[in-house]
Amino acid sequence: MSAQPLPIGRVPLGSWPTPLEKASRLGCSLGLGPEDLWIKRDDLSGLGGGGNKVRKLELLCGAALADGADTLVTSGARQSNFARLTAAAGARVGLDVVLVLASSAVDGPLGGNLALDGLFGASIVWAGAVDDEDLDAAARSVTEQLRERGATPVLFPYGGSNVLGARGYVDCGRELLAQAPDLTTVVTALGSGGTMAGLVYALGEGKVLGVNCGAISRPAAKVAELVGGLGGAPVGAERLSIRLDHVGAGYGELTEPVMAALQLAAGTEGIVLDPIYTGRALAGLVSAIDDGQIRPGERTILLHSGGLPGLFGHPTTLARILVRRAEGLSPRP
Repeated sequence: MSAQPLPIGRVPLGSWPTPLEKASRLGCSLGLGPEDLWIKRDDLSGLGGGGNKVRKLELLCGAALADGADTLVTSGARQSNFARLTAAAGARVGLDVVLVLASSAVDGPLGGNLALDGLFGASIVWAGAVDDEDLDAAARSVTEQLRERGATPVLFPYGGSNVLGARGYVDCGRELLAQAPDLTTVVTALGSGGTMAGLVYALGEGKVLGVNCGAISRPAAKVAELVGGLGGAPVGAERLSIRLDHVGAGYGELTEPVMAALQLAAGTEGIVLDPIYTGRALAGLVSAIDDGQIRPGERTILLHSGGLPGLFGHPTTLARILVRRAEGLSPRP
């Protein structure tokens, strides 16, 4: 699928290109060869703890500033990575930030991304336990209230996943082609859809495997819609390669394969994944190897889309991480 130049204004927020690192120990532990598995380190993108949303926010903030905005508004889950990075981006470019979160002030831990939201100076509106449509409506209502107060707000979509945001991952796809022109498959977590859509536009649907995280109700349709909006040839949702087998009990819930993936990445490469997105991406990669969808001898890339702060806001995962005791050793008196 050809990707034409996209002349879009942007605000520089990240450090590019992000590294592409060989993961030989992890790959060999999964039955791949020592040169087969690589990790694209978009967790090292720089701003506000890093992550894939920085690529989207460079474009979204560029458009907001061009429109004369003084306030950024977005919505998300309590531990939203996009909310955290929108707060950081607002601090960087000097705009106020209001986050509309689907939770309440007392309905969960105050650490993780939520602590960073406050550190970056964002204001929070608690929308309560609402579904996607009601959360969007709450964000629109907050935006309108700000406008009535004399502010000039701009509302960013959930996860930053509109056509403009997805263009950030067209850039990433091109970056990957320069770093690994022989790549066979890029494995990515599929949350709000923009990251996978940009990669599909740049690389073609046959080279991108998305692992659904349960963040939205119709992930394949959303990715297909965004790819079409980017200007590429229409892609039917049925032609996209998406694994649906790692949602488990729901978006915020830890599964055993994901816990195993977190431990495996940490124990073989010293790389920390999160239980919502990147842990699911690796769990999906493991399943794809087991199924023969990904094979030895092929260049496979796992997109590390960030999310580390969210690990510290996920009590179930933290409770499962045990500190090992050194048997037979004791501190000297």
